[in-house]
Amino acid sequence: MDNPERSPVLRLENLDRGFTQGDRRIDVLKNASAAFYPGETVSLLGPSGAGKSTLLHIAGLLERPDAGAVVLNGVDCGTLTDAERTRARRLEVGFVYQFHHLLPEFSALENVMLPQLILGRTKSEAETRAKALLGMLGLKERWDHRPTELSGGEQQRVAIARAVANQPKVLLADEPTGNLDPSTAERVFEELLRLVSEEGVAAVVATHNLELAARMDRTLRLADGHLVEEEFVVVEAKS
Repeated sequence: MDNPERSPVLRLENLDRGFTQGDRRIDVLKNASAAFYPGETVSLLGPSGAGKSTLLHIAGLLERPDAGAVVLNGVDCGTLTDAERTRARRLEVGFVYQFHHLLPEFSALENVMLPQLILGRTKSEAETRAKALLGMLGLKERWDHRPTELSGGEQQRVAIARAVANQPKVLLADEPTGNLDPSTAERVFEELLRLVSEEGVAAVVATHNLELAARMDRTLRLADGHLVEEEFVVVEAKS
C-alpha cells in the first residue's frame, strides 16, 4: 500500500486539449499526465504558446479537457457539476498569476481575508489567518497598506498569501515572478518556497526562469503537448 504521505493530491491523467482556429486544429495537450505531492514544488517549462497556462487552467478546474481526467484530493473532477467544481476550486486550489490582481480599494490584510470570508469563516478567524500569512511573508508592518502603497514584490507576496488563505491542497502559479526585477523576484521566490514547505501545499510553477526552475524539487517540460520529466545537470566551472 502506498504511504499516505506520498499519495498525490493532484493527478492529471491523459489530458487532451485543442483549439480550432479557422479550419485548423491546434492540439496543445496530448495525453499529458503527471502527479503532484504535498509539500513539493514542481516547475513547468515550455516556450510561449506551448500550453502551460492551458494546463494550469485545466488543473485548477477553470477549463475542462477534451479528454482525460483531473483527480483532485482523490476526486475525479470530471464527474462534478459546475457548482461542485467551483466549490472544489475555492477549497482545494490557490492561484498566483504574473500580475497580482489585488483589489485596489482594500488593504493587504483585507485582500487576504476576503476569500476566507466568502467561504464562511468569521471575520476574527479570517483576520488571524491573514495576519499569520502576511507575517510569514515579511509583511507584518504593511498589512494596513493598499496595493498602490506597496512595491511590486510586496504586492505579489500579498497575492501569494491570498492564494493559500483557504489552506488549499494545490497552488498553481503562472509566471509569478515574471513581472519583477531579478532581486525582487529572488525574494518573492524564496518566500514562496518557504510558504509551500510550511503549508504542505503542492505547488506547480510555470516559469521561463531556468535558475528558479532548477531550485524546485522537480521539473516538467511541456513539449509537443506531452509532459516530460526533466533533470537539470549542474556543470561545475573548471578551476
